[in-house]
Amino acid sequence: MIENNTTSVAAAFEMLIEEIEADIDFVNQQGSKAFEARDYDGARDALEKGAQITAYREKLDALRREWSQIIGTEESQDEETRSHRRDLGRVRRGLRTPEIEYVRPILQALIELGGSAPLGDILERVRRFMDGVLRDVDFEPLASDPNLPRWRNAAQWARNSMAREGLLKSDSPRGIWEITDAGRQHLAGG
Repeated sequence: MIENNTTSVAAAFEMLIEEIEADIDFVNQQGSKAFEARDYDGARDALEKGAQITAYREKLDALRREWSQIIGTEESQDEETRSHRRDLGRVRRGLRTPEIEYVRPILQALIELGGSAPLGDILERVRRFMDGVLRDVDFEPLASDPNLPRWRNAAQWARNSMAREGLLKSDSPRGIWEITDAGRQHLAGG
C-alpha cells in the first residue's frame, strides 16, 4: 500500500509562501529606500517587482487551495479530523501556522466587533482565539520588520486571501476590515 503524507505538501506550500512574503517585504524596503532617496526610477522598479511577486504569491496561494480541495479541505473537516491531522507528526521547526487557520478567528472577531473594525482590534481578538494554535515561530519577528511578529503578517495575508474569496469586503477603507454575507455564511458553516 502506498501512503501519501499530504501534510508535508501543505507544509511545503506554507514554507514557500512565507519565503515569497519575505521577498515581498525586502522589495518593499528597497522601494521605500529608493523613494526616500528620490530615486523614482528605483522606486518604480521596486513597485513593479513587488506587484509581480505579489501576483506570483497569489497564484501559489490558489494552488495551495486547489491542493487542499484535492485532499479534502481543512475548512470542511470537523475539529476532530483537523486535530488528528495536526497530530500526524511534529511539524518541522520554523514552519508557521498555516494561513487557513486564521480564517475562522478573523471571521469570529469581526462578528464580535459588529461586522467591521480596525485592524488592531481584530488582530487583538484573533490572537486570543488562536491561543494554543499559534506556534513559537509565529511569535518571532519578521526579518524585514523586527517589530512585526510573523503571526500578524500571516493574518494580514489571510485577510487578502479572504477578500479575494469574497469572505471580506475588498473595498473597505484602509485599515478597516469588513465581513461580507458570504463570510457570515462561511462562519455559520453554510
